[in-house]
Amino acid sequence: MVGRGLRAAALACGLALPAAAGDAPARVVSMNLCTDQLALMLAAPGQLVSVSALSQDPRASVMAAEAQALPPNHGLAEEIFLLRPDLVLAGRFSSPATLDMLRRLGLRVETFDPESTLDDIRANLRRMGEVLGRDATRTIAQFDADLAALPPPATPRPRAASYGANSYAEGPDSLAGQIIAAAGFTNIAAERGLSFGGTLPLEVLMLASPDLILRGAPYPGASRAEAVLDHPGLRHLAPQHRTDRDWVCGTPRILHAITDLQKAAAP
Repeated sequence: MVGRGLRAAALACGLALPAAAGDAPARVVSMNLCTDQLALMLAAPGQLVSVSALSQDPRASVMAAEAQALPPNHGLAEEIFLLRPDLVLAGRFSSPATLDMLRRLGLRVETFDPESTLDDIRANLRRMGEVLGRDATRTIAQFDADLAALPPPATPRPRAASYGANSYAEGPDSLAGQIIAAAGFTNIAAERGLSFGGTLPLEVLMLASPDLILRGAPYPGASRAEAVLDHPGLRHLAPQHRTDRDWVCGTPRILHAITDLQKAAAP
């Protein structure tokens, strides 16, 4: 009933309905940080009309400056519908209730899975190009060329561990794990049998004696889950490298994360 009422109100106000199937979308709204960034890279001028508010936060978004030029949305069905989009971009884990309402209102919604591998980055760039009616070939080719130009890994490979709240470590099958491997490090989580990731007790991490510990930049506030990160044993265990916005989404900007990590490994 809510969806029917919204649609009726929109029609009464003269808002446009979605474009016909097969047309290149003229008004695109993205409600997910990672689809925001892929769309900002590939959309035609004026095609993208709103991005998520999170994409304007420079702590999380590699394209915060570009996102600032667009109206933000907060992922609410009502505000998105009133923007008159003919395409809505969302993540696989965006609110199911919101996505269902938007579809019931007649909007085209495309969801994207999060990227866990370099191939996932290529696949999502290609698919984003397809749904926007844009050619992603050049962007993918440049990503591959830049990746191939990275220096070879050091021998022997240094050992690193990502470490976060609740002693969580990213495994080799995660995007962070792919960055660690591409930068030439052995991932301690893999040595402990954690494929995608999992809990790595502090005692186990200390016995593993990593060459480098990767930690996210802290946000204001504190939590019990993050208390382990202030343990004196961790502070003195190994040099620490801050992961940042380049690690958050699977875009070509992970190359910045890789090169920064390589510099951290340099003697």
